[in-house]
Amino acid sequence: SCQKEKLTRKAKMIASGIVQGVGVRWPVQYLAMEIADITGRVWNNEDGTVTILAQSENAEKLSHFIHEIRKGPSRMAKVTYLDVTLANFEDYKDFQVSYR
Repeated sequence: SCQKEKLTRKAKMIASGIVQGVGVRWPVQYLAMEIADITGRVWNNEDGTVTILAQSENAEKLSHFIHEIRKGPSRMAKVTYLDVTLANFEDYKDFQVSYR
């Protein structure tokens, strides 16, 4: 049986704006779990931005996730700019808040 290899899409996002100290990381994690089939990591950067690594075999779900992040994952957050690039990073089995 020749199984078609599933294409995992991976995106690296850097969110700028009011994204730290307003509870962004947990809503991002919750959003990934709510949409489902999205794994990755989210963490705060020293420059005040937030990095999100997200992967999914479902392109529509990943696009939806990115769209929701752009809108602002929490009521207090204001994402003024979201830099999205295709990235290659290790595979994640879940979506977690990371501390660096």
